[in-house]
Amino acid sequence: MVYLKIYEEWINDPYFKDVKDELLNIKDDNNEIEDRFYKNLEFGTAGLRGIIGAGTNRMNKYTVRRATFALSNKIINEGDSAKDRGVVIAHDNRHKSREFCIETAKTLAACGIKAYIFDDLRTTPELSFAIRYLNAISGIVITASHNPPEYNGYKVYWEDGAQILPDVAKEIINEVEKIQDYSIIPSIDYHEAIDKKLIIELSDEVDTAFIEAIKKQSLRSDVIHKVSDDFKIVFTPLHGTGNIPVRRVLKELGFENVMVVKEQEMPDADFSTVEYPNPEEKEALKLGIELAKKENANLVIGTDPDCDRVGIAVKNNDEYVCLSGNQVGALMTKYILDNLSKDNKLPNNSVIINTIVTSDLGEKIAKSYGVETLKTLTGFKFIGEKIKEFEQNKDKNFVIGYEESYGYLVGTHARDKDAVVASMLICEMAAYYYSKGLNLCDELKEIYKEYGYYKEGLKSITLKGKSGNDKIQNIIKFFRENSMESIGSFKISDIKDYQNGIDSLPKSNVLKYILDDNSWFTIRPSGTEPKIKFYFSVDSDSQKESDDKLNNLIKIVMKKIEEI
Repeated sequence: MVYLKIYEEWINDPYFKDVKDELLNIKDDNNEIEDRFYKNLEFGTAGLRGIIGAGTNRMNKYTVRRATFALSNKIINEGDSAKDRGVVIAHDNRHKSREFCIETAKTLAACGIKAYIFDDLRTTPELSFAIRYLNAISGIVITASHNPPEYNGYKVYWEDGAQILPDVAKEIINEVEKIQDYSIIPSIDYHEAIDKKLIIELSDEVDTAFIEAIKKQSLRSDVIHKVSDDFKIVFTPLHGTGNIPVRRVLKELGFENVMVVKEQEMPDADFSTVEYPNPEEKEALKLGIELAKKENANLVIGTDPDCDRVGIAVKNNDEYVCLSGNQVGALMTKYILDNLSKDNKLPNNSVIINTIVTSDLGEKIAKSYGVETLKTLTGFKFIGEKIKEFEQNKDKNFVIGYEESYGYLVGTHARDKDAVVASMLICEMAAYYYSKGLNLCDELKEIYKEYGYYKEGLKSITLKGKSGNDKIQNIIKFFRENSMESIGSFKISDIKDYQNGIDSLPKSNVLKYILDDNSWFTIRPSGTEPKIKFYFSVDSDSQKESDDKLNNLIKIVMKKIEEI
């Protein structure tokens, strides 16, 4: 078997001597050997993500070097000026993140490409910002976002500050596939590269510029000062990169009562206080909510390890209510458009951007302000792509972009979701309604009354390993090849297969079923995790009707999955 042959080559090749003992420890576990070596860790549309360990299908210094050498070849093909512009590298707090950052810089430098690195962990949105701030050709962030602690990843950005788009990814993938012999990948001594000015360690100048750019997005700093003595915020970085920048921007904006969850304040690669460091999960905010109850705080905010997503819990009477990404996106859309309109600062041809799996509530709100909504494929890089188009064509003005998965961007300082600016504006928004005697749940109720009771759901099925991947492909294949006129009691009015390149969007392995009452559900294999995801959205005239309709739709679709 091919995977066994490759396994033996890694054991016997002196180049892989650092991982020989680890590989010998699994010599009697054929399933583990197969999973580690049955394929190369896929360089997807943004980079790598996988379990840390030895093997071609794992995150390790060898697979990181391979990806970096491929990127280097792409940059070299762009010419000498691209090499001199260089690549910015950031990393989070995960296991081996610093090591992978250094290995990346050393490979770039050995290829004659300038590498900028930070002295310690930094957020993903700051990496996005730094690329354009330093006029770099590319950027890399070592992170696996909110994945479990055994994972790490490698995300690649291009000169516009957004994650690489499919055309650039394809070029890099082609370069990756050319590299069969790991030993040909060059490296250089770290200190030698610094002496040659091929590796440049960044100062805190970039940090300050990033924070200043974020503060420019504030709409009601006057309100913050009015309520700062009373309005209380609990913040948790979930052991990740958000601790310093989020607290800094809130302090500089005028928030006086910001309490951090001490147990989750410091970086921890094991995320020891949570099962899953994902602010989409209520459990991740448990300690934050406990502190909020003790301190009678108004708001809880939590950012994921690389600080590009943020989740919140709102004090509503005697309980703390966690709001979804769709709900927060709708609240932010209403808050921003309302305040810009009142101040006559809403630009002509304003646009909000969200995705094909995001609730339609934000679009309905935007329409009431005469603002257009554009839908993109899932992945913030596609929102970043639109921002670049607007700037080049000068025909539209970006206001806010967001995804249902708790990612938001306001402003164009970054081209990726930014939990630092989102945290700032969520706190400001909550303080604004607090000054009126309201909380965010109160405002959300008003939005539902005015625009309709939208309700959304998400179901994820995790299927690991080769057999799991095969099962995921079988599920999507079943739905694609079995055209249905109805599912349960729901009639299907349209089926959108994004694999065909529809709605002026790139081809993508996604199916969306539009029901005759404008409800919908979407099927999408995850691009970063061994999961297949099912998104649901309904709209009715009352909260109870929406709840009942959503629960029924989810039940019917999940039953169909069980039958496959």
